[in-house]
Amino acid sequence: MKALKYCYAPTFLALLVACGDRRPAPVLAEAGGPISVRAAVVKPKQIQRIVESVGTLFPYDEVLVSAEIEGRVEEVTVDLGDAVTQGQILVRISDEEQRYLLAQNEAQLRQSLERLGLKSEKDRVADVRETPDVRRSAADLLEAKQRYESVRSLVNQGIGAKVDLDQASARYQAMQAAYDATVNQSRNLVQEVERYKAVVELQRKKLRDTNVRAPFASHVKERQVSAGLFVRPNTPLLTLVKIDPIRLRLEVPERMAPWIKNGQMAQVGIEAFADRKFEGKIWRISPTVDQTKRSFVVEVLIDNPGGNLKPGSYARARVATDRVEKIMTVPARAVSYVLGSNKAFVIADGGVIEARDVKLGDRFDREIEIVEGLKEGEAVATGPLARLDTGTKVNIIGKDEPAPEPDRKQSE
Repeated sequence: MKALKYCYAPTFLALLVACGDRRPAPVLAEAGGPISVRAAVVKPKQIQRIVESVGTLFPYDEVLVSAEIEGRVEEVTVDLGDAVTQGQILVRISDEEQRYLLAQNEAQLRQSLERLGLKSEKDRVADVRETPDVRRSAADLLEAKQRYESVRSLVNQGIGAKVDLDQASARYQAMQAAYDATVNQSRNLVQEVERYKAVVELQRKKLRDTNVRAPFASHVKERQVSAGLFVRPNTPLLTLVKIDPIRLRLEVPERMAPWIKNGQMAQVGIEAFADRKFEGKIWRISPTVDQTKRSFVVEVLIDNPGGNLKPGSYARARVATDRVEKIMTVPARAVSYVLGSNKAFVIADGGVIEARDVKLGDRFDREIEIVEGLKEGEAVATGPLARLDTGTKVNIIGKDEPAPEPDRKQSE
């Protein structure tokens, strides 16, 4: 037990002797003096902030194409992955019933047009008094009026019978009432023609709807129908996605909200294309912040003419901002992670180490931003850090200068 206590005596030289250490003499001599270290100076640096975030690709548009009429599917012209153009026929539904209904409605429309003296659907009634029924009624009214006036003249001369005047008067009044009724009927017939036109146009639309067409240029994401299936209105047929351009949806911390603006360019990396970079532009910014994540959504629009980028893929984006800041940096190896905190070892006057907790910012290739804990111009040790602590004496044997870097933008 005494030998064990002796091995852990506080005197380092005695510890080496008691435990039988056989290291070379120069190391033993160095242990009692200052530790040789390399050092670097805390330097300011101007950087342009870049917001870096990860997100997911989404289609520019996605639509579930459904049936608008009922009928049996005769043909499905596309399948999974097919590219379709705007207006291309995707599904054909039997149109036999719709053609019969259209013929019936067009016959009713033609009948009403003929009663108004119109030759085509594009013709309009300028004056209801010019319609055939009203003109015929007007002629009867005129004839009754002339006879009434003639009989009344004879009676006034004493050569006509009073009974003839009464009959002529009654007929004149009847023709006047018939004329008024005919005018009203013709007005109603004009409205009926408009109603028939609307019915015909609706039926023509239903006939067109038997050919289901692509609403925009896209790709088939999913096929949900086969030939022979009887469908009803709103039955899902196909799911289409437009992926050129494609959206990248990012989540950005709320503190960076002033940095993000529409029109800023983004450099996008995709895991499946590690050797390529894609360019995009911010075009949508959410007006609200997610209270649980303390972030807001930003959408980047990326041209995708070849369809290489697929919705659902993971992507990383770097967005250059116009925010320029002055920061303090040291070589990355000047910071050590010790017992849950980041530490830097400042070389004070007299070559004595002062260990400080530091708050780190963003990392460059070989440098790291110091947010708190160090001041401009202070010297820090860059190695060996494992042997350093507050009060350790050191001897600077060289300066650790970072290699010059091209004009780079800092990453958030």
